[in-house]
Amino acid sequence: MSGLEIMAIAFGLAMDAFAVSIAAGLTLPKVTGGHVLRLSWNFGLFQFMMPILGWAAGRTFAAAIETWDHWVAFGLLAFVGLHMLYEALHPQRDTRERGDPTRGLRLWMLSIATSIDALAVGLTIAFLRQSVWVPALIIGLVAGGMTVIGIRFGSRLGHRWEVRAEVLGGLVLIFIGARILYTHLV
Repeated sequence: MSGLEIMAIAFGLAMDAFAVSIAAGLTLPKVTGGHVLRLSWNFGLFQFMMPILGWAAGRTFAAAIETWDHWVAFGLLAFVGLHMLYEALHPQRDTRERGDPTRGLRLWMLSIATSIDALAVGLTIAFLRQSVWVPALIIGLVAGGMTVIGIRFGSRLGHRWEVRAEVLGGLVLIFIGARILYTHLV
């Protein structure tokens, strides 16, 4: 696999993380450095780890993983998206009570959901009998960088449109999950 192919794959995989980070930026009243660091670190780390896990699984588990990865990604993104819609449509008096997509279980679910496709890339690398370490590192770094850009962009959009932006963020997550499901089923 050439360097150009690895970069193309990395940017392709990072698009889900980018879109989800925009949605996360939309939901936060004020994006801090901590938010950016947590989200970009986790998205980058998971994007780095998933190809390695896929590569390690190799040919033995390829068929089993391909049959359910899209369902897991869809379920996680739809759950978080629906929760965001609920929070937007049922506003709480104290915005600090709202869920923070850069913490806890939501962060883990989003990290897994946005990186599950990278597992398949790792399987592909195993099939090609190539080393996974450089591609995994590039994939993780690109995803982390795109997440920083996405959350900052989402934050700027969110302060202008508040509730509508949070609704949009939830719908974007549901759409991404549905797109992942659709592309794997069709």
